[in-house]
Amino acid sequence: MAISLNKACLLGNLGKSPEIRAMSNGGEVVKFSVATSESWKDKSGEWQDRTEWHNVVVFNEYLIKEAKKLSKGSKVYLEGAIQTRVWEKDSDGIARYSTEIVLQKFGGELIMMDKATGNSVSTPNPGSKYKAPVEDMDDDIPF
Repeated sequence: MAISLNKACLLGNLGKSPEIRAMSNGGEVVKFSVATSESWKDKSGEWQDRTEWHNVVVFNEYLIKEAKKLSKGSKVYLEGAIQTRVWEKDSDGIARYSTEIVLQKFGGELIMMDKATGNSVSTPNPGSKYKAPVEDMDDDIPF
């Protein structure tokens, strides 16, 4: 059996307030976008910026309660799985794709980083009862 991991960790700001939709099974789903940015100096010493936009979908009912408190500009840290889905074909019969960070019913994490709403909510992963504590390593390695 092969072991694999599909995990995305993002720290960024919401581009707009979350969109809440009802599903056919009576549950809810929350969608929002998160911008992550990086800055660097190029060879000529000029600052360059790049912003990436990530679509986030939350199915976890506990995380949905917290996601509803978010608004445009909120700073969040989240962990989820990367999923690509195919949706309707366009007029030329070409399928469209959408890549999203998904916080499923089990697993996932959402931490509101704004000082006023500094809550964090995470859900346990099936099969894991706790995370092992990190011990202070007292050694002579210089990093």
